[in-house]
Amino acid sequence: MASSREYMEYVREQLAPAEGISFRAMMGEYLLICGGKTVGGIYDDRLLVKPTERARRLLPDAPEETPYPGAKPMLLADNLDDREALRELVYAVAGDLPAPKKRRGTERG
Repeated sequence: MASSREYMEYVREQLAPAEGISFRAMMGEYLLICGGKTVGGIYDDRLLVKPTERARRLLPDAPEETPYPGAKPMLLADNLDDREALRELVYAVAGDLPAPKKRRGTERG
C-alpha cells in the first residue's frame, strides 16, 4: 500500500517552518530528508525514523516497525500533533547521522 499525498502534506505542515527539511517521492512512499541526510520516511501512512541514539531517547516507548519487507526496523513516530517535538526529533536524528557521501561524477573542476 502506498502512502497518501495527504498524509505527507500533513507531516510537512507539522514540520513547518523548519529549515532544511524536505520530502522526496520514491516508489509510492516519501523519504524524509534533513540537511541532506535521509532521516526516515513515510511508509504506508506511517512516519518512521532511523533508530539513532537520540531518536531512542526522544521516543523511548516507540515500537520498531519495518518500512517494507526485508528492511531494517525503524522507530514509529506517532505523536505528530506536537510540532516542536517532531522538529526536535528530525533534527536530532539528522545530527546523529554521518554526512552524506559524495557521489562519483558530481565533482566539477
